[in-house]
Amino acid sequence: MPSTDVSGLSMLGSHTDAPTNPEDAILEKVPSGHQGTDYVVRFTAPEFTSLCPMTGQPDFAHIVIDYIPQEWLVESKSLKLFLHSFRNHGAFHEDCSIYIAKRIVDLLQPKWLRIGAYWYPRGGIPIDVFWQTGKPPEGVWLPDQGVQPYRGRG
Repeated sequence: MPSTDVSGLSMLGSHTDAPTNPEDAILEKVPSGHQGTDYVVRFTAPEFTSLCPMTGQPDFAHIVIDYIPQEWLVESKSLKLFLHSFRNHGAFHEDCSIYIAKRIVDLLQPKWLRIGAYWYPRGGIPIDVFWQTGKPPEGVWLPDQGVQPYRGRG
């Protein structure tokens, strides 16, 4: 089993204050122990929160991030704190969703990444945002993200 070098990480294993905004949040990476093997890593954040930039009211989303690593994996504590940094940040749904995906792509340079951001209704209309870096590699098992479309009480 490959060992993972965590010597350069600043947050893992220690108390870390939550960043107050996404721009200041630090995302960290660790080496992948399985370079050359295509597999999917999934992070699910069912309680993501940000603020409406117009009203300051809270917005909630269920976010699913799938990626196929190359050399690097995102360190999960840093990802958790990064996502938490949106808690008091005002931005539209589309901006939050795409910003999250692009920050991870910039950090990892994964073989492939997709984000599904399933936002709860605002003004009676749910907004779902989807983005991916391209076609996934052939032969990779890519499960459905498992989030049902919003149906209200229907």
